[in-house]
Amino acid sequence: MTVANIIDDIIGVVGAKGVLTGADVAARPASWLRPEPSRAKAIVRPANTEEVAAIMKLCHAAGQAVIPVGGNTGLVEGATAGEDDILLSLERMNAIESLDETGCTITVQAGVPLHTVQERAADADLMFPVDFGARGSAQIGGAISTNAGGNAVIRYGMMREQVLGLEAVLADGTVVSSMNRLLKNNAGYDLKQLFIGTEGTLGIITRAVLRLRPALRSRNTAFVAVDEYSHVPLLLKSLGSSLGGSLTAFEVLWEDFYDTVVVDRDRHAPPVAAGHPWYVLIEARGGKQEEDAERFQAALEEALEAGLIVDAAFASGAKQREAMWAIRDDIDGLAEILDPVMAFDVSLPIAHTADYVSAVKRRLSERWPDGFRGTSFGHLGDNNLHFLLTVGSKDHGEQREVMEIIYDELKPYRGSISAEHGIGLEKRPFLGITRNDTEVALMRALKQALDPKGLLNPGRIF
Repeated sequence: MTVANIIDDIIGVVGAKGVLTGADVAARPASWLRPEPSRAKAIVRPANTEEVAAIMKLCHAAGQAVIPVGGNTGLVEGATAGEDDILLSLERMNAIESLDETGCTITVQAGVPLHTVQERAADADLMFPVDFGARGSAQIGGAISTNAGGNAVIRYGMMREQVLGLEAVLADGTVVSSMNRLLKNNAGYDLKQLFIGTEGTLGIITRAVLRLRPALRSRNTAFVAVDEYSHVPLLLKSLGSSLGGSLTAFEVLWEDFYDTVVVDRDRHAPPVAAGHPWYVLIEARGGKQEEDAERFQAALEEALEAGLIVDAAFASGAKQREAMWAIRDDIDGLAEILDPVMAFDVSLPIAHTADYVSAVKRRLSERWPDGFRGTSFGHLGDNNLHFLLTVGSKDHGEQREVMEIIYDELKPYRGSISAEHGIGLEKRPFLGITRNDTEVALMRALKQALDPKGLLNPGRIF
């Protein structure tokens, strides 16, 4: 077996329709933030686990690098391919295999979009709680491999908490099927954890058993303004107590975010007046709409009386709620406005977030006084902060300078360079800021044990 004839051999496994080459590859973007054509040698699209295993056996024998790709909505070049790489797309593996209404589980193939899982769960009067803006494109396998978070982490946790079992194919084609359906199972090592959040470097996720929750009957949403950052964590604590565990989302927007997508560009109707340094999108979900609405309003009135918030707008129905969430989810609009855009996803203690943001923006403004524009926002209740910014340049050296500033300022707070997007290629040089030498050595040992030839997503993480 040689690399030269690997494509022909793979066609023998998946058929001609299962392999894209040439112009069909170039028609696809390298990534969401890099719209230029993909440079992969080929895009291979298996239809089932058996085909994935056969492909990996061929590639292992030939020494061919393979990069798994889901919905291609990642932000750290985790699935960006070079001209010698094969992209292995899970897009044809998009079946929902079963839904257990009694056990509250759903068994899916890795290529199923997140939104499809949410809809299928809703049809059964259940819910899948992981949610984020790319829900229509992001695939379950990619969400698991990056341990995606999203808007409801403060209540339900990240993707890791929703995965009961999974199936993965190792670099040599070995299939590891651990399709557990039980909430409690402490029989030996929890092997699924080898593949959750490891960005396809240890195995290719092909199927998963996901935990569902009972559908919630009430949904209450508000958009509020805050004039002192010290009031943001106090507001979070106050709502957590007043709402009795029903608080589901706590999305904080800096004034620059609100101004950019609401005020300056008139893209959305303003739910509250402009001119405040912080805004918070709050949502609580429960079991009885009327009672929960009264409790929700009372909690916010209490916060208003305590001076934690200075203005508030309540969503009176689905239309207003969707309009509020459309502001928070307008990432495509921000990317267009801030072109050439850079996206960052970091984590640090909520008490220090405002100081961190101020320090970063001060340094970026001093370095690029005419080119820097930026927005800050995040889930914050789970320590997660996002930047979308531009310095007006696509120069790789200047973009590296931006990264150095963003990550250097995390050091005093022992923050993480990645809250929910992974490391990929982009953050690899900065891994040492968040992980110590012993941790990295153990990661390398796991990689060597499961992929000694380094063929799965090579160069990612370290």
